[in-house]
Amino acid sequence: MNLAWPRLLVIIPALNEAATIAAVIGEARTHLSCDVLVIDDGSFDATAEKAREAGATVVSLPYNLGVGGALRTGLRYAARQGYNRVVQLDGDGQHDAREATRVLDLLEDGYDLVVGSRFAAGYDLGRTRRFTMRLLSRIVSRRLGERITDTTSGFRAMGPDAIELFSRHYPSDYLSDTVEALLMAAAAGLRVAEVDVEMRPRQGGVPSTPGAKGLYHLARLLFAIGLQGSVKRPAVPAGAGV
Repeated sequence: MNLAWPRLLVIIPALNEAATIAAVIGEARTHLSCDVLVIDDGSFDATAEKAREAGATVVSLPYNLGVGGALRTGLRYAARQGYNRVVQLDGDGQHDAREATRVLDLLEDGYDLVVGSRFAAGYDLGRTRRFTMRLLSRIVSRRLGERITDTTSGFRAMGPDAIELFSRHYPSDYLSDTVEALLMAAAAGLRVAEVDVEMRPRQGGVPSTPGAKGLYHLARLLFAIGLQGSVKRPAVPAGAGV
């Protein structure tokens, strides 16, 4: 185990990633000297089997919960097993485990949640998505008091307080699992930072295309953010009970 990051767990939510999951696990174990937990999110291919063969612990969900629900399952496991560092990686190979050292290093500087931004790698956005990302960035950055450009990035590292908070309270809806989680961190007084990381194209499998469903979830998220801004709610302290 790398002494720089004691009790480090890499969590990989995965849906039908049999083509790439073994390589992702192998890269994480090689470059991070970590334990790996794969949350098989209702896959109907050989994702779970390939993950076990590659040396990961696997939790198979009976049906698809989405990334947020899968990650919450992984974070509950991390909290119960006493891990104090978590890195979230995608199962499609886009996240380079070597770049995870950059997000982990900021945890050592006193941050609780660190986001890896895709924009350093020239991440291309269409006009509509660019507008959406800028809007969400302004909202989240204002709440956090820290500039976050890539609010929907799933390349993240979490320290003990973030693990404790999100193992109990983690949004599961599309977009909420990334954006609303940042707002929850702000409400709980967690320190959040962003660092540029290089990312790769998807290495296999088929990307999800939210389409009209994505627009619905964006509208829902903006409505929820508006309610949060108009109704004063007590912050959820990181160490509080359910």
